[in-house]
Amino acid sequence: ARLVESGGGLVQVGGSLRLSCASSGISFRSNDMAWYRQTPPRQRGLVATISRDGSVTHYVDSVKGRFTISRDNAKNMVLLEMNSLKPEDTGEYFCNVAVATGRLETWGQGTLVTVYT
Repeated sequence: ARLVESGGGLVQVGGSLRLSCASSGISFRSNDMAWYRQTPPRQRGLVATISRDGSVTHYVDSVKGRFTISRDNAKNMVLLEMNSLKPEDTGEYFCNVAVATGRLETWGQGTLVTVYT
């Protein structure tokens, strides 16, 4: 199994980024997927989830209305559109199976998002 995140970067407060996650070797269409964020020394925390068919999404309160998760089952990809970014959005972002409904795969390298004032 392999998860490869990309799209992170350095962005000013109020800016936008689009994260991508390409998966291979997993039963992508059989799993709810999620984006997680890690800001050391904290553990990885859930940011957003999306159901297998993409019809149901959930977000942590801090990103509601600003982030949008989506998926492309034909390409085995998960996306995270991030708008109106805040300094507290800074962190390493990872995609993986949604832990509440599936078994986590090996973590990818993540993609770093840094929001500055």
